[in-house]
Amino acid sequence: MGDRLFVAVLGNRNSGKSTTWNTLFGRTVKTGKQSRSLELRPGECVEVFLVSGSFEERNLYAGDVLEDQTSRIVLCSMQYTEDVAKTLDYVKEKGFDIYVHWLNPGYSDPGENWDRLGLVNRILDAPSALAVRSGKVSAAGRVQELREFIYGWAVYRGLIFKC
Repeated sequence: MGDRLFVAVLGNRNSGKSTTWNTLFGRTVKTGKQSRSLELRPGECVEVFLVSGSFEERNLYAGDVLEDQTSRIVLCSMQYTEDVAKTLDYVKEKGFDIYVHWLNPGYSDPGENWDRLGLVNRILDAPSALAVRSGKVSAAGRVQELREFIYGWAVYRGLIFKC
């Protein structure tokens, strides 16, 4: 088990990635420069760093943004493009545990997509877990899964604090 957790929502453009983060935080959220508190259970929080707009969409390298971040938990949107391999390579190289929700189909997708980029194997080739979820249904169920996974990972490492 790693010392840091990378929680990603992977999908095509307009698949529901931002909706997932907004639902998780209970408000509209954007990428910030600082970490922030995330309430996982009533009165129980954890510090996270959020990258709401994917590195791939913004033509950024993950290391340029994450290198100086000290938060043990990073939440990140990843766009399903060839460039996402750079993001995955970076987090694997840095020893993150990886948890990915692949929105397949995404909200705007006509239907499910096969993994033409081989990302499933690339993700599962590291300490990771991968879940395929629909972006066409309410985000509530997948957000609850994310919340429970983050909580379990964080409580085991003593990262939960009162908020």
